[in-house]
Amino acid sequence: MLHLALIIDRLAEEPESREAGQALFDHFCQDMDYNLREMGIGDLSVPKEMQRIGQAFYGRAQAYRSALSVDGEAALVEALTRNVYAGSPPTPEAPGHLAAYVREAVRDVRAQRVGDLLAGKLNLPKP
Repeated sequence: MLHLALIIDRLAEEPESREAGQALFDHFCQDMDYNLREMGIGDLSVPKEMQRIGQAFYGRAQAYRSALSVDGEAALVEALTRNVYAGSPPTPEAPGHLAAYVREAVRDVRAQRVGDLLAGKLNLPKP
C-alpha cells in the first residue's frame, strides 16, 4: 500500500495522468478482490473485506501524505511505525530506516517523467 500510495500521488500531480492513477487503484482493488476469493473468503464477505481494504488504503495514504508534508522525520516514523509495523517494529531503528527509504523513493518518483511511469517504467531506490 505504501508504494501504491506514492505512485498514485505522483500520477495525481499531472492532469494527464490522473486517470491512470485511478486505473491503477482500480486494478489494485480488482486484484485484491481476486485474491480474497482465492483465499476462500465467501462471496458475501468479499464486499465487506474490500471496504475494509479501501479504508485502510485511504487512511494510510493520508497518513503518509501528511507526514511527508512535515519537515523532519518524526511524523513519518510515527506513521510508518503505526501502519507498516502495527506499532511493533522488529528493531528500534527499522522505522527510521524505512522513513529514509520513503523520502528517497518520493524524490525518485517525483523526478521521473510521467510518460515513463505510464509506460510502466518505475525506478525506486534499493531498500
